[in-house]
Amino acid sequence: MITPDSPRSVRSGEELDLPVLNAYLREYAPAMGEVVEVRQFPGGFSNLTYSLQTATGEYVLRRPPFGANIKGGHDMGREFRVLSLLTGQYDRIPNPVVYCETDDVLGAPFYIMERVQGIILRASMAPTLNLAPERMRQLSESLVDNLADIHALDINRTGLIQLGKPEGYVQRQVEGWLKRYHNAQTDTIPAMDTVGEWLPRNYPIEQFPAFLHNDYKYDNVLLAPDDVTGEPTAHIRGVLDWEMATVGDPLMDLGATLAYWSEVTDSPAYKNFNLTWLPGNLTRQEVAERYARRSGRDLSHILFYYMFGLYKNAVIAQQIYARWKQGYSKDERFGKILPMIVELANKAVSAIDSGTI
Repeated sequence: MITPDSPRSVRSGEELDLPVLNAYLREYAPAMGEVVEVRQFPGGFSNLTYSLQTATGEYVLRRPPFGANIKGGHDMGREFRVLSLLTGQYDRIPNPVVYCETDDVLGAPFYIMERVQGIILRASMAPTLNLAPERMRQLSESLVDNLADIHALDINRTGLIQLGKPEGYVQRQVEGWLKRYHNAQTDTIPAMDTVGEWLPRNYPIEQFPAFLHNDYKYDNVLLAPDDVTGEPTAHIRGVLDWEMATVGDPLMDLGATLAYWSEVTDSPAYKNFNLTWLPGNLTRQEVAERYARRSGRDLSHILFYYMFGLYKNAVIAQQIYARWKQGYSKDERFGKILPMIVELANKAVSAIDSGTI
C-alpha cells in the first residue's frame, strides 16, 4: 500500500527550540495556535523539513541545514516569496503562513506553510510500486499538463516577473554552468568537453518568457492518494520545492524535466533519477509532443534544451565529486559519482549524434 510521506522523530542535532518558536508565532502567526508536537520528514538532502502540529491543523516548517552557508543557497525567503506570489493564481501549492528572515529565532531564516496531504512517487519505489500501465500513463500525462499550466501563468499580471530577468536567460545559464564545470573539474572527460563546446554554438531563438519551477519531476509533486490507488482521473494536489523558481525560457524547464526522464532502455544508474521508465509512462519524445500540444509552443529545438539539462545534471554531480575528492566530504557515496558524470555526458553526445532526445 502506498501512503503519504510521514514525519518521524526529529534527528539528533536538528531539534527546534519549541518555546522560542511558539513565542515567535504568538506574535507573528497567532492564528496557527501553539505548536504541541514537532516531527521531521526524513527525505531530502538539502533543506530540513518539519511537521508542526497545532490545535488548528498541521503545518510544515522549512529551514536550511544546520551550519549551511545561507548566502550560497537555501533561500527560504525566495521560496516563501514565490508561494506568496502564486497564492490566488495557481492552486496546487501549500498556502504560505509566515516567513522569519532573521536567525534570532531558530538560528537561520525559516518559513511555515500549511501542509498538503498527498503521495510522492520516488525513484526508490520503482521495484515495488506495481501501478498498472494505464495508471502510470495518466499520471505522466498529468505531470506534463501541469508543467504547461505553470508556464501559462501571466508573469506580468501575477508579479512573477520580479523573480528574474528573462532576457538572455538561456545564454546566462549556459555560460554559468560552463564556468561551474571548469571550476569543479577534476578529470578529463572528453564527452563533457564536446557538449560544452556544442551548447554555445547552438543557441536557439528564446521562447516567450514564462514562470519556471526549475526542478520539476515526480518527486516534487504531491498526488491525491486516490489517484494512485485507482480513481479514474489523475490529480496533482500540490507542487513542492520552489526555491529555484524564476522567469525565463520555459523550454529550459522542460529540458530539465526531460534530462531526469529515464526510459526502459536506459542504464540502471540513469534509472535512479526517476521512475519514469516503468511501463505506461510517456517516453521523452511523447512528453515533448504532449507539452507542445498543451502549450502551443514550438519545440523544434528541444534537443538543445535536453542537452543542457543533461550537462547541468553532470556539472552538479561533478561539483559533489570535486568536494569529495578535495576532502571536504567524507561520504563514500560521493566518491562513486564519476561514472555517472561520464554517463550523462556520453548520453548527451549520443543525443547530438542521433539528433533525438
